[in-house]
Amino acid sequence: MSVPLTLTSLPLLPISSVLFPGSVLSLSVLKARYLDMVRKCHQINAPFGAVAVASDHEEYKAKSLREYVHNIGTLAVVNQFVEHRPGLLHVRCQGMERFRILNHQVLPHGLWTANVEHLPTDAHVPVPYHLQRVAQALARAGELLYIRGFNVTSYIELSTSQFEDCGWVANRWCELLPISAEIKQQLMQLESPLVRLEFVARILGRMGITAA
Repeated sequence: MSVPLTLTSLPLLPISSVLFPGSVLSLSVLKARYLDMVRKCHQINAPFGAVAVASDHEEYKAKSLREYVHNIGTLAVVNQFVEHRPGLLHVRCQGMERFRILNHQVLPHGLWTANVEHLPTDAHVPVPYHLQRVAQALARAGELLYIRGFNVTSYIELSTSQFEDCGWVANRWCELLPISAEIKQQLMQLESPLVRLEFVARILGRMGITAA
């Protein structure tokens, strides 16, 4: 049995959304401790940990990190960095591997860092026949958004093999669906990409996007 890869002192950035592996996240960064952290990560091309804030929790009320954010997050790498004015950064980040927080510490200036372990990357699971309508609906949605000017070129330019992978299709739908961050977090944490896609199919069915 292989030992999970660990990272020590990974800087953490609490976010109000959920970052999925392979997703792109746009952020506006204001707080000084996060401005410095994002700058340094960008300069050395190092990842930080994007962790979703737990519902109904506020930073100043949380007694510990575990009360404030979820225990599972996603490594993020900055691929676009714009400083419009001092004290305001706009960044675009690419979601990489998922991780689990093992323990954490607070630095003197308030930045949280953690020792984390990598979670397994989704295995390639072909989309089964009964879920192919979900992949087909994703391709149509991507084309429609592209026509309307949204930045979804990844849906258009990638090979059809991506639309045959359960994890990739499920994750892309999770980006688009108007569901709560708590539900997205639960879906992101699922180990099985097939189970994740089945849950997405049920949500789409209830919304009338695909047949139930």
